[in-house]
Amino acid sequence: MKTPIPGFYRNPVKFRMPTAENLVPIRLDIEIEGQRYKDAFTWNPSDPDSEVVVFAKRTVKDLKLPPAFVTQIAQSIQSQLLEFRSYEGQDMYAGEKIVPIKLDLRVNHTLVKDQFLWDLNNFESDPEEFARIFCKDMGIEDPEVGPAIAFAIREQLYEIAIQSVVSARESRMSKKGRRGAEYTPISKGGAVAVDLVKLFGPKSSVVRKRKEWDVYEPIVDLLSNEEVDALEAKEERNFR
Repeated sequence: MKTPIPGFYRNPVKFRMPTAENLVPIRLDIEIEGQRYKDAFTWNPSDPDSEVVVFAKRTVKDLKLPPAFVTQIAQSIQSQLLEFRSYEGQDMYAGEKIVPIKLDLRVNHTLVKDQFLWDLNNFESDPEEFARIFCKDMGIEDPEVGPAIAFAIREQLYEIAIQSVVSARESRMSKKGRRGAEYTPISKGGAVAVDLVKLFGPKSSVVRKRKEWDVYEPIVDLLSNEEVDALEAKEERNFR
């Protein structure tokens, strides 16, 4: 008797972000002439490429960066957009697929740690909406934290979508036609056990899972100036 093929393998769709808006997570970390520019944001891959140069020039002007940054910023964005577009038109699998998302980030004086499951099959999910409600529920007032949380979610979903394309490609090339080993169940017991479902609006894709992570509640800490300085010094050493 053949093992039924999970829905995630039966329903190929064309590559896109598994969210309502098909946005590309862009991350920049550029250093020129002793000055460093770091940023993270999303970009609509349908926008004309000319907008990239306009954005780079505006950023350099607003931040008073050396002119050499214009080329480096534009090239970095374009290369990341090119990678995203290289997957467009390729098959990725859709179906019942729940993936773990982890948050571990610091924004200014706010430290956020959380983990939850995300429904990869919900193409109407909204990371920005999740981030807004998360910040409201946790009493986070810094306006920069919400966008950082949404970006972290989108970045992880992007990596998972790429893995889905690669797996779909390999499954077609495989003599057996299917490679179920590429997508193993999240639960060690072979099934996803969800004890608590926490909805964040009508477009939510979030479920809380306790079996393997015990009772894991979001952690939000406000760091002192000394703690922030220590973390920034550590990040600078790692960058060097």
